Amino acid sequence: MQLTIHHLTQQFGKVRVLDNLSLETGSVGSLVLVGPSGGGKSTLLRILAGLDVPTSGTIEIDNAGLPRDENGLRAYRRTVGTVFQSYNLFPHLSARENLILPLVHVHGLTREAALEQIREPLERFQLAAHADKRPAELSGGQNQRIAILRAMVVRPTRLFLDEPTSALDPEMTAEVLDMIEALKGTGTDFVLVTHAMTDPFGGPGCR
Repeated sequence: MQLTIHHLTQQFGKVRVLDNLSLETGSVGSLVLVGPSGGGKSTLLRILAGLDVPTSGTIEIDNAGLPRDENGLRAYRRTVGTVFQSYNLFPHLSARENLILPLVHVHGLTREAALEQIREPLERFQLAAHADKRPAELSGGQNQRIAILRAMVVRPTRLFLDEPTSALDPEMTAEVLDMIEALKGTGTDFVLVTHAMTDPFGGPGCR
């Protein structure tokens, strides 16, 4: 992934969260946005994920301009995955149903095809035994791994992660980090937001 940002500004009312930001990367498989809380990291991530439209400025990813119109953004969002700190799983659905929901309702797979597509990832990451449990019956680490899996089973070109381990204890954090490390060989690019300079994502795995 190659990212180019020119004069990006995002303003909410009188508050300017991003102020004339310019950035250019080489070709990278993983990109980490590090900084203090309130510094605009999550705002930038939401723009890169196509969830928000900037006030001004331009963004190119792999030499293609990020769309600003709703139809273009909707099509773009179908090609990426986003994972938030709070999991954002549907509490009334099982882990399995949370996984197949975007495959059926966004990507048009039949229920049978969606179930087949999630079978191997559930087994690979040792979550098959928890597939019938609802989020309230799972640990924080299990919920976050299901959230990451939900974003990955749609086979995105890139995955955006907004502080995915900040609400987890060290043991659960290790579970999630191990999972993301294992996913790096899938060909998906990763963009991660963190406020921790010591976050393992800042190490050799992020290039």
